[in-house]
Amino acid sequence: MEWVILAFIGLIAAILGSIMGLGGGIIVVPALMLLGEYSEILNGITPQVAVGTSLLVMIFTGLSSTLAYLKQKKVDVQSGLIFFIGSGPGALFGVWLNKGMNVDVFLIAFGSFIVIVSFILMVRRYVKPIKMAKRGIKRSYQNLDGKMVMYGYHPFIAITIAFFVGMFSGLFGIGGGSLMVPAMILLFAFPPHLAVATSMFLVFLSAIVSSISHISLGNVDWYYAIALIPGAWIGGQVGAAINRRLTSDTVVLMLRIFLIIIGVRLIYQGLASL
Repeated sequence: MEWVILAFIGLIAAILGSIMGLGGGIIVVPALMLLGEYSEILNGITPQVAVGTSLLVMIFTGLSSTLAYLKQKKVDVQSGLIFFIGSGPGALFGVWLNKGMNVDVFLIAFGSFIVIVSFILMVRRYVKPIKMAKRGIKRSYQNLDGKMVMYGYHPFIAITIAFFVGMFSGLFGIGGGSLMVPAMILLFAFPPHLAVATSMFLVFLSAIVSSISHISLGNVDWYYAIALIPGAWIGGQVGAAINRRLTSDTVVLMLRIFLIIIGVRLIYQGLASL
């Protein structure tokens, strides 16, 4: 029964993560932590194992989504590699921070972070992009309606932001897309579809770095990972297909509500254990 539940979690997390460029870890990690209370097999799972396992699974979610988005010609590979200059070291730093974090602090911090992310998703469409690339990199993209859209960024600013995104990825096992997508849209004027696809490419690269570190520390449970990976691979493809055909407004609304519920639940669980 646990295998079915884990496979389903991997599928749903990858679909939502791929649609929004979040990576899926923001669902997998709290799901593993919450299931640890009610399942004998998942009982006693530590934050470090939940994060390490989530990051390993996100390699497959990120690769699956990236391949699908590359076929759709939505991935800005050059920008993704520039962002990775910051997110790679940031991910390693996040893994180091995660090493000594206890369960109670982790639950409260992660729950608070999820609630903040839900509010970022709520206001992002109402904020006009801040163009910060007067002397930086400027690029263009043909939107779905055929219009040419200009966007850009200063490499130093982008790399700095990506470092902190990578840090959260290694610390919380979320993939970093929950911060990088809003940053690309709000700060760099990325078209939403391009931001999501490029974010999944960055999630893939960052997850490789973070998961290797977690594997070396023994923070990966291969039993959980094997159960999660098939759903994650399929979900990555499905999410990219949905992103191509549908607007994401309804999905964003559902995701915001889901994140708030999970975030509040984790905060409550952490405070109750203090």
